[in-house]
Amino acid sequence: MDLRFKDELAAMPDLRHRLRRLRWFRATFRASAKAVTRAYGVRFEIDDARLTRAFLDWIEIAEGQKAFAEVNRADFIVFAAGVVLRELIRQNPARAVSEAAAPAGEADVSTATREIVRFWPEGFLYTNYCVAAVAAVHEQEFGTVPAIDKCADDLRTWWSYRENVAEVPAYAVAFLDRFLGGEPNWIAPDHPAARHAMQRMKPALDGAPPLGVPAA
Repeated sequence: MDLRFKDELAAMPDLRHRLRRLRWFRATFRASAKAVTRAYGVRFEIDDARLTRAFLDWIEIAEGQKAFAEVNRADFIVFAAGVVLRELIRQNPARAVSEAAAPAGEADVSTATREIVRFWPEGFLYTNYCVAAVAAVHEQEFGTVPAIDKCADDLRTWWSYRENVAEVPAYAVAFLDRFLGGEPNWIAPDHPAARHAMQRMKPALDGAPPLGVPAA
């Protein structure tokens, strides 16, 4: 994983709320694609209509489940990013169109990450954007950055990741949890009430709305 884009995001005040606005979401996603291009030499074409659909589907879910932020704020940030990742994979707004022979940032990137980018450039873009967003929001909200699990740099994990989300896009939430060192729920990965971190806050969770019911 490549967290250099995290610093660019973290420099934006009130990032958590800005990312809930379509203009900022689209701008930061495009900036992330440019960062990947600079580092790895892969250029992307972005379909704005698909990117907008991914945003609108995500924001509807996030607003409907925002009561869970009161149960476990840190975990809800990860969950919300997982839903973004699921929608990006479903809508697939980016398409890798070329790869330069020697990108400017190549000397600064690991061989493992370069192999992952070549294997699945779009998936890397979506995942890296969401990981960077989680890291930046956590830094602003809590003063720390989540540790990235070593499996995030394992090409074998990415083979499994790509294969599984092609069949069940909701697994994107579980894989993001895994990359961020959390406990994935493979049975109901995109249900916030079923998340391990939420379940550990059971007394507060008992007061949350039922699944799919918007908070008042």
